[in-house]
Amino acid sequence: MDALIIKKTETTPAIVFNPSNGVFQISKTSWPENAQEFYSPIIDWLNKYFQNKPLSETIFEFRITYMNTASSKQIAKILSILKKFSSTHKIKIKWLYEKGDFDMKNDAIRYSKILKINFDIIEK
Repeated sequence: MDALIIKKTETTPAIVFNPSNGVFQISKTSWPENAQEFYSPIIDWLNKYFQNKPLSETIFEFRITYMNTASSKQIAKILSILKKFSSTHKIKIKWLYEKGDFDMKNDAIRYSKILKINFDIIEK
């Protein structure tokens, strides 16, 4: 399976999903005009990855510095996929946030509680 790489723009995050090393990252800001349209192919790719014999461990890193409400709904969908496949695959989720960015830290805590999924919340 080919890597999924989408360069960051002013309103969309950088996406680097590398199936050869099992490290996936979403980083920077996310406030696209149409979040569902932007994230739909990413979510499709992620589902295909887990259905096509992924590596023994997948590490998923969220390094988001800002996201709007529409993006937060799409991130919740991604986390739901990770939760679903965590029963059959080893998945490690890391939520990294900038020092002092309590909004992003609180978003991580909220996702973890609502979706009942554990992940590392790391101040960087």
